[in-house]
Amino acid sequence: MNRREFIQNTALASSATLLMGLGSCSPVSKGLESIGIQLFSLPKLLDNDLEGALEMLSQMGYKEIEIYGPYPFSAAAAHERWKAVTPSLGFTGSGFFGKTAQEFGSMLKNHGLRASSGHIDLVSLQTKMPEIGKAVRTLGLDCLGISAIPGDLRATLDDYKRMADTFNTIGANAKKEGFKFIYHNHGYGLHEMDGRIPLNIILDNTDPDLVFFEMDIYWTTAGGADPIAYLEKYKGRYKAMHLKDMKEITTFKGDGGTSDQWIALFPLMTSVGKGAMDIPAIVEAAQKSGVEHFFVEQDVVENPKVALKESIDYLKTI
Repeated sequence: MNRREFIQNTALASSATLLMGLGSCSPVSKGLESIGIQLFSLPKLLDNDLEGALEMLSQMGYKEIEIYGPYPFSAAAAHERWKAVTPSLGFTGSGFFGKTAQEFGSMLKNHGLRASSGHIDLVSLQTKMPEIGKAVRTLGLDCLGISAIPGDLRATLDDYKRMADTFNTIGANAKKEGFKFIYHNHGYGLHEMDGRIPLNIILDNTDPDLVFFEMDIYWTTAGGADPIAYLEKYKGRYKAMHLKDMKEITTFKGDGGTSDQWIALFPLMTSVGKGAMDIPAIVEAAQKSGVEHFFVEQDVVENPKVALKESIDYLKTI
């Protein structure tokens, strides 16, 4: 289920959450050299005052952003799903927030920000690759991918095997357009299904030169998996990471495959460094594994002016 489908089913925002082939990133002795933000953390501010929101992020010290769709070039179905849920969400902005890709890129540059990653729907990746490639090159994105697999495409192990094939095809087409295709894991796919771990099927059956991953440490933990174990086992596969924290370590009551299970854990999300997750150890393992982009993500957080600053201030110190 991608972000827009999750929103449609729940009238709430899901975690974003891509990814990429970025430059080399050496471990640092203290803090992170470049900290990013997934824009789905502050959609209302962006909707009401795009310029002001970008300036706020810049002043906090964020250097990179991860965008979310739909975009002007996205498939029609993605736009229809988005329009259907925006009245209940309280905001309408997405993509380039009413700007062209070039205009949006110029705004980011003026505020010392760089768009390095983004999320988009699966259908658009399968049908709009030339348009996507043009926008990616205009903005200078390193990677672009999906935040989740649609629910009807991950019901069986065979579905996961087919998805791995689909990812390989998309990854090959993305490479031709000059960017890395990434898959952001959600909370599903981490429990055994007929004796296999579905996420492992995707990792093991995709081309490491074509398909990359973005780890969401919150949903990985909620799914009962160890983020560090995955980073160590699959070195070089994870190129981006969503950083958020959990007030107390909690796992899904089920397999993490339905939206009601995700919603049940939303209240446990907190600013990075204020929860029970071992953020320094995860970040260190991520850097050793090859993660190059670190994005704070606090899904539609109630007070982004406070929470997002808390997160980046903490990450500068670890």
